[in-house]
Amino acid sequence: MRKGKGIIRAAAVTLTLLLSAGALSGCSENRTEPKGTKEKSGGSEAAWESAQHTPLGKYPETVEYTLGKISGANSSNMPEGDTYEDNAYTRYLREILNIQNVDIFELQTGGAYEEALEVTIADKSLPDVLVVNGRENLMRLVEAGLVEDLTQVYEECTTETIKAMYESYGEDLLGSATFDGKLYAFPNCEIDDGHMLLWLRTDWIQKLGLEEPASMDDAMKIIKAFVENDIAGNKETIGLACSTELIAGSSGTYGVDGIFTRFGSVPERWILDDDDGVVWGSLTDETKEALAFLNQLYEDGILDSRFLLRQTENIDDLVINGKCGAIFGRWWAPNNPLSLSYEADDTAVWKPYLFAEDVQEQPQTFEAYDKWMYVVVRKGYEHPEIVGKYVSAIFDYSRYEDDRYANDVNKYFAINVDPTARPMNINVDYIDALFRCETNLEAALDGEMSRDELSGLEKSYYDTCEAYLNEERGSANEWAAYASRIQAVQVLKAVGNAEKPVISIGDADAEIPQNLRDMEREAFLQIIVGEKPVDYFDTFVVEWYDNGGAELTESVRASYQETLK
Repeated sequence: MRKGKGIIRAAAVTLTLLLSAGALSGCSENRTEPKGTKEKSGGSEAAWESAQHTPLGKYPETVEYTLGKISGANSSNMPEGDTYEDNAYTRYLREILNIQNVDIFELQTGGAYEEALEVTIADKSLPDVLVVNGRENLMRLVEAGLVEDLTQVYEECTTETIKAMYESYGEDLLGSATFDGKLYAFPNCEIDDGHMLLWLRTDWIQKLGLEEPASMDDAMKIIKAFVENDIAGNKETIGLACSTELIAGSSGTYGVDGIFTRFGSVPERWILDDDDGVVWGSLTDETKEALAFLNQLYEDGILDSRFLLRQTENIDDLVINGKCGAIFGRWWAPNNPLSLSYEADDTAVWKPYLFAEDVQEQPQTFEAYDKWMYVVVRKGYEHPEIVGKYVSAIFDYSRYEDDRYANDVNKYFAINVDPTARPMNINVDYIDALFRCETNLEAALDGEMSRDELSGLEKSYYDTCEAYLNEERGSANEWAAYASRIQAVQVLKAVGNAEKPVISIGDADAEIPQNLRDMEREAFLQIIVGEKPVDYFDTFVVEWYDNGGAELTESVRASYQETLK
């Protein structure tokens, strides 16, 4: 077995345990060299050369690499017995490439992983492969000379399909990992998920003898009818679910993003205004209009009257227990939390809605890549090509070509295993992957395409959706696959996706300081619940600029102007 340098098996769950075990500091200077040369290790020189310079060439012996791993909640929902070092993905990678991760830490994002990352960077004690949160951390690693130049790896060890996937995002995505013309990381790809959808319980609509909504105003009237008729009983019916975060963004559920979108507002994002200048999207007149509308929904009892008191878990319980029949969520909302509602009540029928007039005029948004994930390789590691080979095997070969070994990998999607089960926590796919998948699934289900023509991933969803359609009542997982991959995407396609690709904002520090974030959240909530009048928004904008927002905006604008040059 060919081992990466300095393998330390310290699967820790907290930073304290990591430090006490020496898992972070022990993997720098004291690394041991791999045993023997390529010839002595096994396999010919030509075999090693082929593996090191091709996307899918298999190493003659197993190559282990140490890894800083982002884990998921509930062990990423993996089947019992699977671990982050031994699961469908790692077994597949051993079979196809003969590589194996050895995790020096496995931590969830939200504090512990960030602390571990900070210590790792400060001590210059990187594992062979590391998932980095945020472009700023990537820049620190590059400037400190701690990570490998992966330009040649990308050219030699990624397939043409992988290159096409990255190119579908334009130049800015790979550009965010490029410094002085050299690529230092493989960035995560965030596919176009389309607009936020409004999910309503249509069994409740039918029970009240109402027509399905043709507009957002119709939908709000329906939600009001849910509450006024107390359709859940015992005076426990709530209106539109709402998180105190208000903007769910890419995380997906319980925000009221769809209301802001209706008014052409994009809070919590840098946008291009009508004068081609950069502005924080939370400060626009359109945002003020959306807040006024939300205030009216609150006064009319349409917005959950107790939303300020609820945590996400409380809203989950309300949905599962049949007390709530209206939420905003992305296309994947059936996977979580609506599948739990379906499982608890076989009469619950959730359906997605999106109204064309609400999504047509959207401003251009920017991306600072400050929350993006990147995979880097430690400077000096002898197999930096592992990263390119990994993405080629997992995101191309297993999906589009391999019918022999990839079944277990693709089945993970059908049983709702979280992508954090993968060794390296990035996704690589076409920007329009969601829509490509639905088109092929629909064609296969309609008999216009054979199952054999589908990718491995699509076959998995096809089998699940077909099972749901052929049963009187499918399982929760089967319903979730059909509702998300077919119904929701059909709604998105019917309306048309008016979102514009993000563009880079440059190298500016575009992160909003916590004091401004707190000011914004407090002002928005106060306006919605009527503690402050709608016109208080104008005061908030002035105070935002006076408390550091003006200087920040000027810095971001200047950075954007530099990108134009």
